[in-house]
Amino acid sequence: MSEEQRLNVIGRSSAVALWGLAGKIVSIEACVSAGLPGIDIVGLPDASVSESRKRLRAALAYLGIPVATQHLTINLTPGTVPKIGTGFDLGIAVAVLKAQGVIAQPDTESIIHCGELGLDGRIRPVNGVLPILHSGLQAGFDRFVVPAGNEEESSLVGGARVRAIASLAELINFYGGALDVPPLPPVVDIETAAASPTELHDLAEVQGQAEARFGLEVAAAGGHNLLLRGTPGAGKTLLAQCLPGILPPLDDRQAAEAAAVRSLRGELNGSDGLDHRPPFEAPHHRSTASALIGGRKPGSIGILSRAHQGVLFMDEAPEFSRDVLEALRQPMEAGQVHIHRAWGSMVLPASFQMVMAANPCPCGAGMRGRDTTCRCTPMDKRRYRNRLSGPLLDRVDLQLELFPVSPADIRLGGSQEDSSTVAGRVGLARQRQVDRYVDCDWTTNSNAPGAWLREHFSMSPTSLRDLDRALETGRITMRGYDRVLRVATTLADLEGAPAPTPERITTALALRTQDS
Repeated sequence: MSEEQRLNVIGRSSAVALWGLAGKIVSIEACVSAGLPGIDIVGLPDASVSESRKRLRAALAYLGIPVATQHLTINLTPGTVPKIGTGFDLGIAVAVLKAQGVIAQPDTESIIHCGELGLDGRIRPVNGVLPILHSGLQAGFDRFVVPAGNEEESSLVGGARVRAIASLAELINFYGGALDVPPLPPVVDIETAAASPTELHDLAEVQGQAEARFGLEVAAAGGHNLLLRGTPGAGKTLLAQCLPGILPPLDDRQAAEAAAVRSLRGELNGSDGLDHRPPFEAPHHRSTASALIGGRKPGSIGILSRAHQGVLFMDEAPEFSRDVLEALRQPMEAGQVHIHRAWGSMVLPASFQMVMAANPCPCGAGMRGRDTTCRCTPMDKRRYRNRLSGPLLDRVDLQLELFPVSPADIRLGGSQEDSSTVAGRVGLARQRQVDRYVDCDWTTNSNAPGAWLREHFSMSPTSLRDLDRALETGRITMRGYDRVLRVATTLADLEGAPAPTPERITTALALRTQDS
């Protein structure tokens, strides 16, 4: 090949630009042209992508492929899509080597590449491999090249033909080159975000609190949001930490969605396969709205998205800032977080089951109908409770009041049902919902539209009399009206009944509107 022919060669490869969990296929073009030596990268790269030219130059020089005397232009298309992160390094390297004639593989642009280049040519693992593979498969790609450190994670995706490589020299030889592979150990470890351990408990540990245990079972059976209010030590936190143990395991689709979020955060360990346990997140009450929602910078995942397909527990809910509490309203309704920042907009999944815990007053001692040492004034109590706004509480299906555990509860309560026993009933109720909603876009009662339930069960005005009266008197809103129907349907599913009865609707209304 003459010098003029070599300068006209365009090398191509493909990669994926992640924007949240959504991915866009990026075509990478590289050409060697006359001009001053250097490497130009165009196509809306961020700083980490622009810095890849330095890593590329050092890695190629280490392998004996210098580019110091050449002018390389690298184009990332489409140019309107922001490119973020070091995962484009490998695709850029393949396109450059193809333009130089080092790689003769004819179809490198039909293969998705991701990986970060080390200065010695080794390929370092990157975050987000799982959503990258999902995006590539959805776009029609079935071949992928990933770092050796991401091999276990990539094995979680079915239908993908994945080649895990440890070094750039190994990839060049895989594409038909003939380089000596440096005797260096592969980079298999990646710096991961600190994943806080989940402290969960069994329902057998809960003493007394029969009504709260029942409410927790109803919440688990229908996927309903729950508020627990009671004095300190009554068992609010313990009950919340029992909820994941009675929830059904995630199906493969749900587990894959939860794993994709963990992959983007760098917390996923693929050696044990997909984790079908529902996630459990319990943020501190001093957490900021940015920490919960995410999006401080592109690609950052918040606590709400980490709780996707699982449980979000807000302990001491009134102590959270107003901004944090009001930021929960839209995700609780839509199951998504919409982020709008100066750098752009992004949608992240956030379909979680909410559990909030609160004291009855600022000091925690005040409880209805009990002689306590509470010294809070009525105004203090009202101000404290008003921290949970009406629109937020309107999205909570069940509100339970927990009284302090008495010595009689401990001595005379006997053995309590454990989580596995309750989980069996919850699983049967969930299966009834799956069968009922087989042709619908939802699978649990918590997401079923009220109009659909009224039509499906042919509810008469007589059966809805108590609910209509509550709506007329302002005890509930129209949103609350539908949510009471959802809880009543869950009560029927737990009992194996074919439809909600007026008695179950009255019970569901009491679980929602009791004095709080």
